[in-house]
Amino acid sequence: MKELLDLFLLFAKIGATTFGGGYAMIPVIEREIVDRRNWATVEELMDYYAIGQCTPGIIAINTSTFIGEKRRGIVGGIVATIGFVTPALIVITVIAAVLQNFAHYAAVQNAFAGIRVCVCILILNAIGRLWKKSVVDKKTLLIFLAVFALSVFTNTSPVILVLASAAAGIVLQQFSVSGKKDGKERSGDGK
Repeated sequence: MKELLDLFLLFAKIGATTFGGGYAMIPVIEREIVDRRNWATVEELMDYYAIGQCTPGIIAINTSTFIGEKRRGIVGGIVATIGFVTPALIVITVIAAVLQNFAHYAAVQNAFAGIRVCVCILILNAIGRLWKKSVVDKKTLLIFLAVFALSVFTNTSPVILVLASAAAGIVLQQFSVSGKKDGKERSGDGK
């Protein structure tokens, strides 16, 4: 029961104190889950982000669900998710109740303009962290460039991009493994 309470409180804290959306929360989740608690490795967390991005819903909520499930099964996943969404639900309800009365003020409009710029920076920071941990060799750079080009210059569905990237990762790894085997056989033949 204590671990379920810890899951709830941790994700409630992350949900209440981190602004800028799912990508902006990546460094905070990493610090709390990997560095402070050792509940997952960086590689596992990157896999959770990737799966969370590919599944319906918000990446940070999906990631909290995966971590909760890893810690305490289905109940842990539910508790972590509820913990994560509770602060946002309260804040959004309060903002929605009062925003209509103040949205027309210049100060409120300027505040939102400033917030949008800040969120862009938080997302860029998260992208930089993801880049360093994801684009680690020529194969992953090739996949990145192909997906970037397709996403910018075509209307290819994100689902297709994700599935194609997964297939490309498998195929490129197979070529890499078979190339290493061929190289070892050739070097063995010359002895």
